[in-house]
Amino acid sequence: MIGCFHDQGFDGLALSTVIAVSGGTAVAFAGDSGAKAADRVDNPYAGAKVYVNPDWSRRAAAEGELGPTEIDRYKTGYIDPIAKILADSKYANLRIVTAVEIDSLPNLVTNTGGRPTATPECDVMKANGNYIKGVGYALKQLGAVPNVYNYVDAGHHGWIGWDDNFAPSAQVMHQAATAEGGTVDNVHGFIANTANYSALKEDHFTIGDTVGGRSVRESKWVDWNRYTDELSFAQAFRDQLVSTGFKSDIGMLIDTSRNGWGGTARPTAPGPTTDVNTYVNGGRIDRRIHVGNWCNQSGAGLGERPKAAPAAGIDAYVWMKPPGESDGASKEIPNNEGKGFDRMCDPTYTGNPRNGHNMSGALPNAPLSGHWFSAQFQELLKNAHPKL
Repeated sequence: MIGCFHDQGFDGLALSTVIAVSGGTAVAFAGDSGAKAADRVDNPYAGAKVYVNPDWSRRAAAEGELGPTEIDRYKTGYIDPIAKILADSKYANLRIVTAVEIDSLPNLVTNTGGRPTATPECDVMKANGNYIKGVGYALKQLGAVPNVYNYVDAGHHGWIGWDDNFAPSAQVMHQAATAEGGTVDNVHGFIANTANYSALKEDHFTIGDTVGGRSVRESKWVDWNRYTDELSFAQAFRDQLVSTGFKSDIGMLIDTSRNGWGGTARPTAPGPTTDVNTYVNGGRIDRRIHVGNWCNQSGAGLGERPKAAPAAGIDAYVWMKPPGESDGASKEIPNNEGKGFDRMCDPTYTGNPRNGHNMSGALPNAPLSGHWFSAQFQELLKNAHPKL
């Protein structure tokens, strides 16, 4: 999305194609396909059509993200082509589910203004409204295709579950759904925990528990959040979204691809009632060092298998993030894919105030985001819950 954040051959070219090589980049000018190769012309470029090396084009397009003012390019160069593909009649008998703009809208709440997590880029996007406009346009264009079902990213409980984030996030999502001439009819539901690790359900403690007169909300792990897991968060956030103006029949998806947390480290009972922290830490299924850790988490496992209508208000458990695909490189890796380095993927990093300067919990030797990470996949298999 815009602004906030962070060897192919020449098959099929006509015989009369001319390739000019400059600095290793091949640019071809295709002339009249009816001409003979031996028919010499004075200027081989005159009247020729340009051909761009697809490998070069791919690499060039990967340099950086769209700028904060490039909303028109986002609409015409990104969303419109996708909508055109999905509207193709050959897909008419398919049910196509979209997960719209992961990690986008919640940033307008949590990473702007006077917040400790605010960034200049997110402040710009909030001020110019292009996140809202872009998502609204995407929902309208994709929602116009009869067999497309739009689910908007809803973050996760460890991001949106606090009082100052919960209702404001729902309001921002409603603004987006009704921007650019769109309506809430273009939103079929929302998706929680996309590419994240939050446990589906904490079995050994609830948000209402107390230890020695202290609420579990006071524990360092819960940290005054209203929710302890993704199922309770998704169901409550659905109610909040309906009260904000979305249709009462919206459903939620929960990404369970990497939140199983099985294996030998999985607790089987509540923690000791010595104090609220030992109670929560001893019994919690989510074994991350901090709920804000998100990159290639050590100890994670495959979660619930994809399943339709598993709980009230939940349309499905899904594996939106393909298990085994890296979240990011564990060290800076020069690349031609336009992918930057995030220190939260470095297993030695302790410099992030957002997670209390704890370790990142990331696995070592991780490749670039999206690349296959065999060691992670093997760990997900070993720690799967339910077991494979």
